[in-house]
Amino acid sequence: MIRLGEILLEANVLTKRQLSKALAMQEVGDKRRLGEILVELGYITVEDLADIMMLNGHPQEDRLPVVEEPIVPTVQPIDISENVVMKTKFALDLKTMISAAVGIATLVGFWYALQADIQEAKELPKIGNIYSQEYPSRPEGYNWPRSYEQYKQQVGQLQTDMDDVLDLLDEYEEKIDELEKQVTNLRIQLANKRDK
Repeated sequence: MIRLGEILLEANVLTKRQLSKALAMQEVGDKRRLGEILVELGYITVEDLADIMMLNGHPQEDRLPVVEEPIVPTVQPIDISENVVMKTKFALDLKTMISAAVGIATLVGFWYALQADIQEAKELPKIGNIYSQEYPSRPEGYNWPRSYEQYKQQVGQLQTDMDDVLDLLDEYEEKIDELEKQVTNLRIQLANKRDK
């Protein structure tokens, strides 16, 4: 038994702590073989044990017997009594009815809100044709006016103002030129007085 443990330790399949726990179980009185205990504890698998024994030529008597247990699926019984079925149907129908009622209530709410908005729009004062007031010389459908009258109303005064500003700038430039000439003449006169 110890030999099997040493082989498993050398193959790095088992740790010393795991081997000690399995051996302690045997010492307490567990009559099973070491391999069976290790498999039950989940430290190794049957395939690991078989592979290691085959590689190391371990005798047949130390090998675990392979017992194939039939896999029986556990199926929970389903209660299909009339009471259970009727409760389920009623619960589904009740949920469906509640959802439908909420949906219908939402649609009715939207409809009343829309009607209120329409009524409010009807009560707004009549403005008339805003487009014709804004652009009197253009037919409907055009966005920007092109007539000279509208240009004069909206931008015409701007050109006059700009012309006045440019004329004023020209006057200031002439005055600045005259002042620069006067300053230059004064400097010349001052330099001549110093030289005398």
